[in-house]
Amino acid sequence: MKCPYCGYKDDKVVDSRATAEESAIRRRRECLKCGKRFTTYEYIEEVSLMVIKKDGRREPFDRKKVLSGIIKACEKRPVSMEKMEDIVIQVERAIQKKSDREVSASRIGELVMERLKALDDVAYVRFASVYRQFKDVGQFMVELKDILNKEKIQRKSTK
Repeated sequence: MKCPYCGYKDDKVVDSRATAEESAIRRRRECLKCGKRFTTYEYIEEVSLMVIKKDGRREPFDRKKVLSGIIKACEKRPVSMEKMEDIVIQVERAIQKKSDREVSASRIGELVMERLKALDDVAYVRFASVYRQFKDVGQFMVELKDILNKEKIQRKSTK
């Protein structure tokens, strides 16, 4: 494994464990040259999935793209990298359960939004605003009102 900091090719594994979903192995590594630590994930290679884009193009499923969108949505939020990785794993698993080799980009977006909504409202709204391409403040307000109404209902049910 190449060190992301200095590029050195030798490291040692400091810690190794399964992710919460047990579909990957998380390894904590330490570079033998610079001493910095970094995390890697090991996955079973599955049959390749094709994503059908809005314009009809097809491209291979890229978990890095999904994770990148989640990271942007969770920026400056109290959401750990491990939880973000777990969302990607859950989405990937949900897609593979369908046994189709093709999935629409919109289905992937909906799966991500479901999980972000349960995890962090702000991250959910950020992701939804980009994914659904809110055209104006009105669309944004409708989504926020929905979240606030659900919070009111939850507070009333806990009293």
